[in-house]
Amino acid sequence: MKWQGRRGSRNIEDRRRMSVGKTAGVGGIGALVIVLIGAFMGVDVSSLLNNPTISGGQIQTGAGGELTEADKRAGQFVSVTLADTEEIWDSIFREQVGKPYKPVTLVLFKGATQSACGGANGATGPFYCPGDKKVFLDTAFFSTLARQMGAKGDFAAAYVVAHEVAHHVQDELGILSKANQIRRQVSTEKSNAISVRIELQADCYSGIWARHAKERFGSIERGDIAEAMNAAKQIGDDTLQRNAGRRVMPHTFTHGTSEQRQRWFRTGFESGDLATCDTFGTDNL
Repeated sequence: MKWQGRRGSRNIEDRRRMSVGKTAGVGGIGALVIVLIGAFMGVDVSSLLNNPTISGGQIQTGAGGELTEADKRAGQFVSVTLADTEEIWDSIFREQVGKPYKPVTLVLFKGATQSACGGANGATGPFYCPGDKKVFLDTAFFSTLARQMGAKGDFAAAYVVAHEVAHHVQDELGILSKANQIRRQVSTEKSNAISVRIELQADCYSGIWARHAKERFGSIERGDIAEAMNAAKQIGDDTLQRNAGRRVMPHTFTHGTSEQRQRWFRTGFESGDLATCDTFGTDNL
């Protein structure tokens, strides 16, 4: 992915030099188990941490420390990727939605921080918090993605950023609030099924972003789409459960299978059209 020397975003909130520390008050043993699962599997558990019954969201502070060269490079990379999403989604909203796009703020943190959805740390993985309309990202997750999960490459990391921004797009379109409202009123299994549709649509929107990035910026190089597809594969619920030595349990899925995540990303990439990403109106996920 060609990103060095390109324009960065002004909507970065860099908290990496701020005091950070371990999360506290996240609701006892149940929340601790959730965080440990997230740490082991590298999955986004923000939707669970956002649940007021298990999320206290208090943070104990400690020393933030200096930024390494790797930290600085990762911050620059995220800033450029975010800037690309801003320009692309602004264009798509004007052409396909008929209204302007309001860019999301992306919070970079190191160790732990606070969000309107509760405490955030490296175990939660990157996530979008609709409470404050911000994406939260500890760039150390990129190393986890590459080294522990086998999803290497700049574009694999860009896919992660684009996926979280896509949740903000869903929020701007009114999709996320409606879906989450229904999730609060149904059983856990049905709530999980709705979560899968939310996540697969975000994958599809990520594909739309990738297509437009290729056309508008020429930033996508040979092999980049394969990196994104591999990342989608590695973070499919079935793959994560198998790699964790667990039995695959579809009723617990919250993000979709590897095949589904790859297919919906490809759908968005091939079409570039929001209408093709209606995961809520199809029985063929």
